[in-house]
Amino acid sequence: MLKGGDRGVARLRGSIFTEMKRLRGRLVLAALGLVGVILTELVAPWPLKIVIDYILLAAPLPDHLRWLQGLLDRGAGVALVVVSASIAAIAMAAGAFSYLQINQSSRIGYELVHALRVELFGHLQRLSLSFHTRVQSGETLTKVTEDTNQIRDVFSDWLLQFAAQALMVAGMLGIMFFMEWRLALGVFLTLPLLFVALLYLNRRIRLTARSQRREEGRVASRINEMLSSIALVQSFGRESFEEARFAMDSAQSLEAGIESARITASVSKTIALVTALGTAGTVLAGAWLALQKAITPGDLLIFVAYVRALYKPLRDLGKLSAKFSRATASAERIGDILGRDPAIVDRPDAIEAPALRGAIEFDDVVFGYEAEKTVLAGVSFHVRAGQTVAIVGASGAGKSTVVSLLLRLFEPGAGTIRIDGVEIGRYRRESLRARIGVVPQDNLLFGASIRENIAYGKPNATSEEIEAAARLAQADEFIRAQADGYDTVLGERGVSLSGGQRQRICLARALVKRPSILVLDEPTSAVDALAAAAMDEAVRFAHRGKTLLVIAHRFARMEQFDQILVLRNGRVVEHGAHGALIAAKGHYYELARRFAA
Repeated sequence: MLKGGDRGVARLRGSIFTEMKRLRGRLVLAALGLVGVILTELVAPWPLKIVIDYILLAAPLPDHLRWLQGLLDRGAGVALVVVSASIAAIAMAAGAFSYLQINQSSRIGYELVHALRVELFGHLQRLSLSFHTRVQSGETLTKVTEDTNQIRDVFSDWLLQFAAQALMVAGMLGIMFFMEWRLALGVFLTLPLLFVALLYLNRRIRLTARSQRREEGRVASRINEMLSSIALVQSFGRESFEEARFAMDSAQSLEAGIESARITASVSKTIALVTALGTAGTVLAGAWLALQKAITPGDLLIFVAYVRALYKPLRDLGKLSAKFSRATASAERIGDILGRDPAIVDRPDAIEAPALRGAIEFDDVVFGYEAEKTVLAGVSFHVRAGQTVAIVGASGAGKSTVVSLLLRLFEPGAGTIRIDGVEIGRYRRESLRARIGVVPQDNLLFGASIRENIAYGKPNATSEEIEAAARLAQADEFIRAQADGYDTVLGERGVSLSGGQRQRICLARALVKRPSILVLDEPTSAVDALAAAAMDEAVRFAHRGKTLLVIAHRFARMEQFDQILVLRNGRVVEHGAHGALIAAKGHYYELARRFAA
């Protein structure tokens, strides 16, 4: 059975093959351009041979060139003009074929990277929250953007270019062996030395490329962390500290990049050395053969031109193999993500969640984010449909975890969660979550218009529904006071608004979908008491008759809840109405006395 990373790389190969199959028309056009480039490169030196051997030196034409006799009979000047024109025609044809090949291969590369990014992005969204809490976001960002570009470079540059250079080398060697096998053999014997050197260097490039990509991901994570916490950094005056930390990470990336560049330069140096030795040997041996009348000066010219042209594709192959080594490292990093299975998947027989009444039951639920650390230890409670319920407890008691399990953001390790008597695993995740509205504590907003942020809860919401939800959330007044009203574009994460304003828009986003169950994580913590009371009344009016769960961090107005669930160390230790719990003078009484507003 394949490991996760191996399965991911295999999946990546399958995706690439599927995309290449879809783009086979463009591949054919790129291949035609490639063949044209090869043919023009192979025939390019021959007009010079004709000029030197048959026009300047007036050597007799061989049988396969007898068709040139009529041209020569018209005079040397006419022959020179025609042959010179053929040189220009070959160059123009080479340019046209090269344009076709580069244009098509580049489009293939960009379409491939688009398909890979979409697949990778979609897979990332399906992975569990536990994965995203463990992995640095900057590292993931680098994989989606930079590593996919490395894959693109392989298929827009490496694949067809490798085929072109390999065919070019084979064609040139074939012609040289046909012309003079002894001279060609001397050139051929230099190739094994070159390949051994490149094999060694490319292995080192692959190792350094893997290290370089890892360091670049660390730098991206550091930048992302700082930018998302810029207010905190400036508030504590820690700019110099963060700059020093970033400089340290960047220095490590610099060292890895320099090492990679040094080894890549070694590839060019090795090829240049072999090119020089091969050219010198060809000139020496070829000149001696020409003096012996075994070959003509034109033949020597073709050999020298081919040798120099031969090492150019070999030099390019060295560069391309370095790119391939880097792309291999990137493929492994992408495969690491694609090889991870989503922790939560729909059952084959999963059904769409209908309109829910809102009865919620936790039956001996056990859960831990890590195997050795239990967060919920046998939680059991029952919420009747239409009840308003507060969940309270000290920090770390498991309040937010209860909501995450209800939304199937995580799966319980043991026990059962039911809504309206149906185990929630029977529902498709998206349909279940569509029936539950959530206002998180951190008030996340997108860098889009206010209208789009509210409609995120219901993409097909009308303007009337959006504005009605905003009025219920006590947000309509300040929204209309913005420069463009509901069409005002917010800064990233909504930083252009106050905490209370962000909170109200998040509440409107949940209310617009008219959910069967509404979950609020202290929805009024960032507003004043008067506004909080108004928001509470609006929510209850909008959600009357439906189930309302509130994670309460403050203990004001607790008498308004039908039931209060008290969590302690991952267990429900008390439940009931506010008055009864106060009278019992248990854990809730202690919490209320300690945290009462």
